[in-house]
Amino acid sequence: MLELDRPTFQKLWARDQWARLPVNQTLLSPLAFIERSVHVFGDKDAMVDGARRFTYEQLGARVYRLASALRLAGIEKGDRVALLAYNSDEALEAHFGVPQIGAVLVAINIRLSADEIGYILSHCGAKALIVHPDFAPLIADGIAGSKLEHLIWAGDPPASDAVARSVSAHASLEAQTYEQLLATGSPEPFNLAIDDEDDTISINYTSGTTGRPKGVMYTHRGAYLNALGEVYHSGMTGESVYLWTLPMFHCNGWCYTWAVTAAGARHIALPKVEPKAIFDLIEREGITHLCGAPTVLVMIANEAPSKDYTFPRPLRIVTAGAPPPPTVIARIEAMGANLTHAYGLTETYGPHTVSEWQGKWNDLSAEERARLKARQGVGFIHAPELRVVDEQMNDVPADGTTMGEVVMRGNNVMKGYFNDQAATDKAFRGGWFHSGDLGVMHPDGYIELRDRAKDIIISGGENISTIEVERAVYAHPAVLEAAVVGVPDQKWGEVPKAFVTLKPGASATADDIIAFCREKIAHFKAPKAVEFGPLPKTSTGKVQKFKLRDKEWAGREKRIN
Repeated sequence: MLELDRPTFQKLWARDQWARLPVNQTLLSPLAFIERSVHVFGDKDAMVDGARRFTYEQLGARVYRLASALRLAGIEKGDRVALLAYNSDEALEAHFGVPQIGAVLVAINIRLSADEIGYILSHCGAKALIVHPDFAPLIADGIAGSKLEHLIWAGDPPASDAVARSVSAHASLEAQTYEQLLATGSPEPFNLAIDDEDDTISINYTSGTTGRPKGVMYTHRGAYLNALGEVYHSGMTGESVYLWTLPMFHCNGWCYTWAVTAAGARHIALPKVEPKAIFDLIEREGITHLCGAPTVLVMIANEAPSKDYTFPRPLRIVTAGAPPPPTVIARIEAMGANLTHAYGLTETYGPHTVSEWQGKWNDLSAEERARLKARQGVGFIHAPELRVVDEQMNDVPADGTTMGEVVMRGNNVMKGYFNDQAATDKAFRGGWFHSGDLGVMHPDGYIELRDRAKDIIISGGENISTIEVERAVYAHPAVLEAAVVGVPDQKWGEVPKAFVTLKPGASATADDIIAFCREKIAHFKAPKAVEFGPLPKTSTGKVQKFKLRDKEWAGREKRIN
């Protein structure tokens, strides 16, 4: 084990700060968590990735190797390092090793299309890309138009002619495996390369109403505080075991990449969300915590090994997005899980609110408990500033009926959109971050969402821009007009549905439109249904999408399933 006594440990973290900070201050960064856990929990398991197991000492050494190797390769402070990988030890190490040298991590959604990934690589100006070989076909075209200098394979290099041609055509691009890169680095800890806790630690791309992803910038301070908030609200300790059912690319795994490490708990990688793998790991590793979209909960509830299955240990589950159906909540609780509902956006580091449970509700009926759990709740302990306002930025009455827009500010609101000041100013108008979500404030101070002001569909925890989907539909040669809205779906919460008017004399089936869109955008973004006919319009010719939504959501209290 590395001999890291307390004075040395403290010097590694604070040496450069002593000369420029008051004695009662230190820079806040989640990078302190790996330093502390190496020191305190060095011989404990930190990460389990299939057959590979690493203690905190070993994880720390790999993080330091990655950081020093990237620096030797010419990655400097402020450079962007992209990540396109499954939940894995490489992905976790990147969350510490990349910002260790002041670089910025850009974790990319592995479900995106080649065009979308290429856009992100170009827009952020990534200098290096860590990528799993499975995603080689998605990057072949994106490499050519990028500023990449380093291609790092998280596994054996793929036998892909297209990628080989792209690499050879990119004269300055150096390709190697992740382990080859680590071999060039040093396992010894070293000083951190951050000067300001408001330095950018990561950029997370999210779909906006314009249809093109926006790069949401997180800071070291925000990531640090949000991670500690997650530790507190999830009740995590050094004995906890966290299963990665949530993608690490999604808001940096809601900051659990840093939170689990802060607690000295054990990470269990799950590359693909499959029921057998989930239950096997729950039994074998003694899972105590997991997070996921409601679709993951539905899977767990419906595909348990037996009808009377119970978890071997008490399990804490945090879910966000559309609240799970009451039947799913009841089943999950009967299996021995404690379920918490949270709410947030990419712009708020993931969860900003939590449906904080009150002991006095324990004796209520199952239906009433489910109703209370389904609310979005109150601000996290480190982010209490939360309002529901009208168009003049006045608070709406706390009557559980009057709708307004949910706005937030504070420690876990983004720094801004990367290279998009206009969008940042719009999102921060009036000194608050505007979520675009419509909700009510209940008399007890808990918020509840009722509708979405933005043209965003949340399907299985993934954001889908209706404008982006409409653009794909419009590209079909038979389409004259199109409008896309989110419609209720039992499994995914909501899914895209396209309403299409065909050109005179043209013909196309719903299957034709869906297949065409799947060639243009990611499959999960493509319409799941198509309805043909004239679109409702105003007298000036503007499509009245609200009428389409009204028809699809008729009879439901909420527009969020």
